Amino acid sequence: MFGKRDSEGGLQARIHALNARRVERPAGAHAAAPAQPARDKARPETSVEEARLVVEPAIAAAMDATAVRGKSRSEIGRQVDEIVRATLEQKQMTMSALNQRDLVTLLVNSIVEKQKRDAPAAEPGRAAQAVGSRAAIDEAIPRIYPLVMERIDPEVAAKLQRTELARQLQAVIGEILIEQKIQLNQLEQRDLVTVLLDDMLGLGPLEPLLADETISDIMANGPKQVYIERRGKLELTDVSFRDNAHVMSVATRIVTQVGRRIDESTPLVDARLADGSRVNIIAPPLAIDGTAISIRKFSKKTINLDSMAKSGSISPEMAVVLKIAARSRLNILISGGTGSGKTTTLNAMSQMIDEGERICTIEDAAELQLLQPHVVRLETRPPNLEGKGEITMRDLVKNTLRMRPDRIILGEIRGAEALDMLQAMNTGHDGSLCTIHANRPREALTRLENMVGMSGVNLPAKAVRQQIAAAVHMVIQVSRMRDGARRVTGITEIVGMEGEIITTQDLFTYQYEGEGADGKLQGSFKSSGLRPHFTPRAEYYGLDRALLEAIG
Repeated sequence: MFGKRDSEGGLQARIHALNARRVERPAGAHAAAPAQPARDKARPETSVEEARLVVEPAIAAAMDATAVRGKSRSEIGRQVDEIVRATLEQKQMTMSALNQRDLVTLLVNSIVEKQKRDAPAAEPGRAAQAVGSRAAIDEAIPRIYPLVMERIDPEVAAKLQRTELARQLQAVIGEILIEQKIQLNQLEQRDLVTVLLDDMLGLGPLEPLLADETISDIMANGPKQVYIERRGKLELTDVSFRDNAHVMSVATRIVTQVGRRIDESTPLVDARLADGSRVNIIAPPLAIDGTAISIRKFSKKTINLDSMAKSGSISPEMAVVLKIAARSRLNILISGGTGSGKTTTLNAMSQMIDEGERICTIEDAAELQLLQPHVVRLETRPPNLEGKGEITMRDLVKNTLRMRPDRIILGEIRGAEALDMLQAMNTGHDGSLCTIHANRPREALTRLENMVGMSGVNLPAKAVRQQIAAAVHMVIQVSRMRDGARRVTGITEIVGMEGEIITTQDLFTYQYEGEGADGKLQGSFKSSGLRPHFTPRAEYYGLDRALLEAIG
């Protein structure tokens, strides 16, 4: 997909010529031998194409069709990376880390395409046709794209419906292909129009990944390397951008939709897509190898506590306890690592909130999916070019207290807003929900205490812990495990204080029991059998009997 492959004979001839150039020496080379090490140190950087010619024979020798059959792109990528490093070292060729990465991606794509081409298709020739089409399109785009942009008005094009723009592009592209004498069949022309439409109206090469509902995360590391997460596992894709400018163009389109900017002066941005997907972008000079885009996709499926129980993330008894905890207006802290499912659990818990309540949500980039009719969504704002106008989480928490909320939901506690949130929980705003990054419930409480210290208010440690013990009723610990599954590994209650220590009790824990033949972890959710500390509160809402039955 990166250009036409050399025929076997042409490839061998170029390798032979390359090797000949490497061993040629001028007359008197023997006399100059002592100076050879100095010349080696100063040897020039090898280009991707030059290195490819040398590495491909080694790849072909070590990785035949049998060796790669059934392997994922990531597994193939690891093997190719090892061969590339070993070959470059053996041939004493110098390449930058970025060029090595691009070379590995190029070679992996070539291997995967060959697999598709050689695989028996349901319809004869279908796989080969698809690969050939993709390669032809990738070769044509750099020549066609600038000419297309010269003949259309981007502002007018952005206002057109996709079908109308496609019709007009089809005509323009047809003219350009004739002028440039580029041979593309009807299928390839149609696919070329789709690629250009995605570039002009969407997020370019990322559009097919956004449309795939099995993908939960998209991670673009510069122009030539795009990873996805599917079912909790990372996979390398064959998706690529034209160059760094193309990645930056897509990044700019994302952030301008939410009134933000990305450039050298503002190289870090949190944003969201129109469907609610969360986006983080980091650009050069902070991102050394090119602009990096990380997208946490918005799930179109509504996940509730019952569906979590069916998928094995929690047990049915845990689902009942969590429903009662939400109905009983407990202040709940959801703790977990990055990508562990904190926001998903928060969304599921929020569905137990009564429709008659006023809910205020506070986030850096709005992504919560509340179904209640009375929701006020608030989002932070970064400073402008002059460094003014910033609205922080703490500002929004303080303002929310003047908005008569029944429930406050804080997307993530990260800093000084922890103190204001604790004060809100302690002053009648029961039923509040928050998330925090921590690996265990006890660590979550410690982090919360440390964040209160970031507020600048000088409080004794015991006073802070008393506030936490009085404000937070429950910690739900979620984890992404090594099989890719996300599970609630613990439900812990805050019981009170003993001296200067916050006391807790576990209601449920997940116990690992082994690994199945399919690689999935096996375990069970165990109830501690302890009487929940919030039983009197559940009794007030008429839910105490159901609570005690669920605890067993």
